[in-house]
Amino acid sequence: MTMAARVAAAEEPRRGVIRGTVDVRREAPAVDDRPAVATVGMPKQHADNDRRRTVVYLETAPRGAFELREGARAVMDQRDETFVPHVLAVAAGTVVDFTNNDRTYHNVFSFTKGNRFDLGRYGRGRSKSVRFDRPGIVRVFCDIHSHMSAFVLVFGHRFFAVTDGEGRYEIENVPPGTYTLVAWNDGQARETRTVTVPEASGVEADFVLK
Repeated sequence: MTMAARVAAAEEPRRGVIRGTVDVRREAPAVDDRPAVATVGMPKQHADNDRRRTVVYLETAPRGAFELREGARAVMDQRDETFVPHVLAVAAGTVVDFTNNDRTYHNVFSFTKGNRFDLGRYGRGRSKSVRFDRPGIVRVFCDIHSHMSAFVLVFGHRFFAVTDGEGRYEIENVPPGTYTLVAWNDGQARETRTVTVPEASGVEADFVLK
């Protein structure tokens, strides 16, 4: 690190954290199963709790926050004719591996503008990948199983988090300032609020989605 960089780092305000919980009280939409000959007898374990996971993010990131994450990878699995996780949040530049752990073939695709892809048919134990460079919300489907769908949220910054199984989230290393915080669940932004992050400290922000 150069002397100028050391001085700039020393003068930069110490960053804070945004944390809280998201209580999803709205009912998740029903998933209609369409049985296939190849999957008769397979257990159906659609992860309803997975659809309650929420992405919490800054609507507008601080200046200079864009980071193209070269080499970053994530996984969206296919199990029991379900995408797992139902929602995946990644930074732009991330490669997502779409693995198939079902006994049937899948064909993962998206018609989302700027992030269109079609991986073709592939069987159990195989994986195909897509690199997401353009920020936005990407709808993902299976051409073989019409009831399968998922979301990949691609961000041009790192200030986002996905809630855990108990609805908790934490966004770290946020520069001090006032921001609009968004809670996004199962297809749309459900609630927004204004938060002020103090220097070298944290702020609590809880959401109730009905």
